[in-house]
Amino acid sequence: MVSIGALLVMFVVGTVLPINLGILAFCATFAVGTASLGLTEDEIFEGFPVKLFLTIVGVTYLFSVARRNGTIDLLVAAGVRLVRGKVALIPWVLFLVAALLTAFGTFTPAAVAILVPIGMNFAYRYRLNPLVVGMMVISGGHAGAFSPLAVSGALVLGLVDDTSLQVSPVTLFTASFVINLLLSLLTYLLLAKRPAPLTDEAAATDETETTDLAGRPDWRQWLTVACLLGLVVGALGFQLEIGFLALVAGALLALVDMKQQERAVDGISWPTLLLVTGMMTYIAMLEKAGIIESISEHAAGLGAPLLVALVLCFTVAITSAFASSTAILTAIIPIAVPLLLSSHLSPAGLIAALAVSTTIVDTSPFSTNGALVLSNARGVDGRRFYRQVIGYTGGIVALGPVVAWGALVLPWS
Repeated sequence: MVSIGALLVMFVVGTVLPINLGILAFCATFAVGTASLGLTEDEIFEGFPVKLFLTIVGVTYLFSVARRNGTIDLLVAAGVRLVRGKVALIPWVLFLVAALLTAFGTFTPAAVAILVPIGMNFAYRYRLNPLVVGMMVISGGHAGAFSPLAVSGALVLGLVDDTSLQVSPVTLFTASFVINLLLSLLTYLLLAKRPAPLTDEAAATDETETTDLAGRPDWRQWLTVACLLGLVVGALGFQLEIGFLALVAGALLALVDMKQQERAVDGISWPTLLLVTGMMTYIAMLEKAGIIESISEHAAGLGAPLLVALVLCFTVAITSAFASSTAILTAIIPIAVPLLLSSHLSPAGLIAALAVSTTIVDTSPFSTNGALVLSNARGVDGRRFYRQVIGYTGGIVALGPVVAWGALVLPWS
């Protein structure tokens, strides 16, 4: 109760007052962890998300370098030519590319890390709503994430194979794709015509950073494109750590253009890093103390199978908004198995509903995907955009589990 109460207090204070929520989370982690949960400092430090930290630093640094040497402007212009000037189609192109990448085996955060910086620059250049662009990239990633070839799909199907239950891979993939497609459609219809205006500072920066898009790329820009392609090949083809690859590529490009790139490190989104790493360290502490597992077990013991299924969908949605979706899926499916074996609920329906409820909330700024959107947004007021992402995620947390339960569990019960 103390740890959950502290979490609620952090949200209220961090939302109302101009203080980074991550700082509050780090303070609460050590206070609650040592005084209430009896954890040592080493145990608390184990929860710091080193991989996520490296990913955000590396990706935002590399694209800061690419933006400063004009490569991003060239890529944006090429993308617009690809859709024949129909800028409104750009979010859908990004959605489909993300879905294809993940459906054929790309881990969702890797696909999002590659596409979000490009999408955010599209949004900045052509005054698209960055919230729409970022959220549609994430939805696209999850639309393909449960194919049998995908990391998440293979994980879920593997967990089910260890039981006596049977879940069709086609059902799992189709459920995720359709719900994420509908979510993107609603997002596009409701928000796409409300572009966020540029701040004065961003408008001034735009004038100084824009290169001659009609000119031919110079050798530095060709090298940047080669580095970006190397990032894609290394991350997707050889499963190398994308944050490390991005840092190496960014450092190489900075070395050959030191005068122009001496301030590229300013492009790293430090406030976002504080926010995300602080919150994830706190949630990791709760997981280590068994609090997350305890909440799930209480939900599973409520009684009526349909009600328990709905509560489980809400539990994974709320938890996954702050923690690893992969970890949540790994924990929740074994908890759901006894419920499925002792009731008339459809195994395929409930497993698919849990998978969808766990992943669609990855728009949260405390998840890897949401953090990448927040850290790469350009030309917006950071605090206002953070609230927009929180509001959007809150809507999904409130409605997503109901939709998944109503579409996938209720009709087959």
